[in-house]
Amino acid sequence: MSDAPGEVAVGRVWTTPAGVKLGPLDQIADPGARNYVLQIGDKRFHGFVVRRGGAAFGYVDRCPHAGLPLAQVLDRYLTEDGGLIACSWHGALFEPETGACVGGPCVGARLSPWPVTVEDGRIVTA
Repeated sequence: MSDAPGEVAVGRVWTTPAGVKLGPLDQIADPGARNYVLQIGDKRFHGFVVRRGGAAFGYVDRCPHAGLPLAQVLDRYLTEDGGLIACSWHGALFEPETGACVGGPCVGARLSPWPVTVEDGRIVTA
């Protein structure tokens, strides 16, 4: 998989080590979501974090329906009202707290969790 024409393909990883500091929770609107791309060795991890008050919920950025990243526009993971995570490709809808698909082509499936926690106001991988 190549990022752009002429670039060398970069592999993907689906997990991250614990203890990676992602940044302050208050950098994410409430409710809101933010994309994170982490370099892990010679590969990259793509995930996103959804904020609900003082809580953060992390997921691998990959729809269980088609295997694509959920957002076509950077950080636009939520429905207009901020109530659900939405896949912009085929309209699948997911609960922010559990990752469970509650509408669209993959009802009953789940987003892959990316364990994160909030420590002293900062989001950290768990």
